[in-house]
Amino acid sequence: MLLRMLRFTWRVYFSDPHGMMEAGRDRPFILCAWHNRLAYAMVAIREGIQPKTGRRMAAMVSASRDGAFLVEILRAFDVEPVRGSTSRRGRQALLELSRQVKEGLHLGITPDGPRGPCYEIQDGILSLAQLTGLPIVPLGCQARHKMRFKSWDRFQLPWPLTRCDVAFGEPLEVPRKATDEQRNALKDDLKRRMMEINPE
Repeated sequence: MLLRMLRFTWRVYFSDPHGMMEAGRDRPFILCAWHNRLAYAMVAIREGIQPKTGRRMAAMVSASRDGAFLVEILRAFDVEPVRGSTSRRGRQALLELSRQVKEGLHLGITPDGPRGPCYEIQDGILSLAQLTGLPIVPLGCQARHKMRFKSWDRFQLPWPLTRCDVAFGEPLEVPRKATDEQRNALKDDLKRRMMEINPE
């Protein structure tokens, strides 16, 4: 409820230079958002992705106690939670997410979660892209005025009455049979794309 109340005060501007919302009507994609931008991501999903593509989303959530709290937030924003992370239930979660694709849902993942390091791409998102064959769409979020929490990811929450910019970045395709060398290069490329549209 707090997030929804704050949203009414924000001035949110969407940018989609690569036409991913139009493409998303025909084909699901994997939304890639930094862990500390989850508040923005909820707005992007509810007001950008769902109404413009006509598809719901399923998102990976940590199997930890903190993840249980996030599950309720996701459900409030009509996002289907799938429990798992790089350390717990990772393989099962990837398989469950791939089944959600068959139902026509987009997928969402925080590539540096659930415990960091902040802004470091973990292997899970590339494995998910290989398993499903879907493109990864970077999500860029920034607020003119924001609060930063003293957490490992320095979680961000925009102040009331501020401007928020949400951008859907250039999609990244991951070959199903990518080598370890290719995967490392793709991780670097994805991080570069994420940092370009997520200024501190």
